[in-house]
Amino acid sequence: MSSDTITATGTAGPPVLATTWQRRSQFKLAMRALRRDRVAVGALVVLVLVTLAAVLAPWISPYDPLAGDPQLRLLPPFSEGHLLGLDGQGRDILSRLIWGGRYSLSVAVVPVLCAGLVSLVIGMVGGYLGGRWGDSVMRLLDIVFAFPIVLFAIALAAVLGAGLVNTMVAVGVTLVPYMSRVVYTATVQESAKEYVEAARAAGAGHLEILRKQLLPNVLSPLVVYGTTLAGLVIVLAAGLSFLGVGITPPAPDWGVMTSDGRQVLLEGYAHVATVPGLVILVVALAFNLLGDGIRDALDPHKQTA
Repeated sequence: MSSDTITATGTAGPPVLATTWQRRSQFKLAMRALRRDRVAVGALVVLVLVTLAAVLAPWISPYDPLAGDPQLRLLPPFSEGHLLGLDGQGRDILSRLIWGGRYSLSVAVVPVLCAGLVSLVIGMVGGYLGGRWGDSVMRLLDIVFAFPIVLFAIALAAVLGAGLVNTMVAVGVTLVPYMSRVVYTATVQESAKEYVEAARAAGAGHLEILRKQLLPNVLSPLVVYGTTLAGLVIVLAAGLSFLGVGITPPAPDWGVMTSDGRQVLLEGYAHVATVPGLVILVVALAFNLLGDGIRDALDPHKQTA
C-alpha cells in the first residue's frame, strides 16, 4: 500500500484534493435537499425580502421614520397614504418597520456571528484537548447556564446601558455558552472518529487537525444552531427594547415600536403594537424554519431521499 493511500484520510498531498472533492459533493447534495424543502425556501425568501427592504430603506420608505404629524396620529391601517396607519406620534408605521429592519436584523445576525467565532475557539480547543482543560472550560460555562438566558441578557443590558451596540454585546455574551456547548459536543464526537486518528498517524499537528479535519465537520451543527438562535435573538432583543434596556426611542426598532404601542393599546388602537409584533413573529419563525431546513439538508439520510 503506497504512502498516498495510507494518508487518504489525512491532510497531505492528494488526500486534501480527495477531501475537498468530497466536501464539494456533500455541499451540492445539501443544496439540492434544501431546494426541495419548500418551507425552508419560503422562509429564506421572507428573510431575503426583509433584508432587501432594510438595505433599501432610504429609497423605498414612503416617509421619514422619525417625522410625525400629531394632527393625524393613530390613523388606522389602510388609511389614505398610510398603508399600515400611524402611531401615537403620527409617524408612519410602514416606514418605521422598513427602517427598523436595520436594527432588528443587525441585533439578530451580528451577535450570533461574533458569538459563533468565540464559541468555535472555546468549544474546539476544550473538546479536542479534553482532560482537565476541557472540563475546566465547560464548568465555567455551566456557571452561566445557571442563569436563565433572558434574565442574564437583561442584567447585562442593564449594566452596559441602553443602545444598539450595548444590546448586541449583551446578547452576544449571552449566546457564547450555548454555542460553545454545541461546538464542544461536536468536537468531542468528531475527535473520536477514525479520520482524526489517521491524520495523527500521518503526522498532522494539532492546529492542522483542528483547522482541516475538525473545523469543517463542526461548522455544520453550529450553522444550524446559529440560524435557529437568530430567531430567538430577534425576540430577545425586542424584549430588551420593550423593557427599556435595549435600543431606545425614537429609533424605529421593532421592539421599541411594540413598546410604544402598549401605551395606546387599551384605547382601541391595537394596530400600533400588533403590526410590529406580527413582523417580529414572522421573521423569528422564518429563521427557525430555515434552521430546520438546513439541519434536514445536512442529514445524509434526507439528502438521498
